[in-house]
Amino acid sequence: MVMDRQELMQFLLDHYENPRNYGSNDDADVVLKGGNPGCGDIITLFLKLDDDRRIEEISFEGEGCIISQAATSIITELVEGKTIEEVENMTSDLITDIIGKDLAMTRPRCTTLGITTVKLAIKEWRRKKLIEDIEQDRNLASK
Repeated sequence: MVMDRQELMQFLLDHYENPRNYGSNDDADVVLKGGNPGCGDIITLFLKLDDDRRIEEISFEGEGCIISQAATSIITELVEGKTIEEVENMTSDLITDIIGKDLAMTRPRCTTLGITTVKLAIKEWRRKKLIEDIEQDRNLASK
């Protein structure tokens, strides 16, 4: 996706003013806060996985600069429906390629806030799942 500067600004502004997958989800498997409070870029990510370990639903709430909020909106669109392994293999280059290296390098933390938080939410899901599996094994062993 190659956009000129004006198209890119319109694209980012659209995602900022009309964020995709915005809002909370009380049914989420993982709720995780991410961000850089020092500069005011904060998101809360809501992640729900299906039985095939695919991202069934993803949403976020947040505040901050146009880049952090728009990039998070873009990432939610890109990861929805993907397996957790596919998401774990994504790099920050994915969002950098979309918004452009020049812009991404001026605000790297803002640019990568969404993808970083999604990956941390997946780690948290794996941790919760491991604990759940261990507890289930203990319960089976004690019967």
